[in-house]
Amino acid sequence: MEKILFIQTGFGVDVHGQDITKAAIRAVRNAIFTNSMPGIEDLLPGKDLNNMVVNVKLALPTDAELLDENAIRAIIPYGTVTVETMPGGMLTTSGIFLADKADKNDLMYIVNASVETGF
Repeated sequence: MEKILFIQTGFGVDVHGQDITKAAIRAVRNAIFTNSMPGIEDLLPGKDLNNMVVNVKLALPTDAELLDENAIRAIIPYGTVTVETMPGGMLTTSGIFLADKADKNDLMYIVNASVETGF
């Protein structure tokens, strides 16, 4: 990325089911879904949203190999999207094991996200 214009951060939790992709999707949505960038087209090359570059960075507490990066990319509506993972986030107890929620154990997965937007 030549120039970063915006950085948005968020976190997401999967309380039951231990699904790292679900927690990561929630983290990215938390980072981007309450923001508007009305002047971004004027800042992008060719004033074209497809020239936007978006770097999604995810701090995952476990199961990085199970992350569906295409599901993460699908959340971002424009531009070229990269997904980078690193150790981080948190595993903590949900306090209860619920078999009907597909729990494998009583852990909840907490993921941190940073979404860099630019060109």
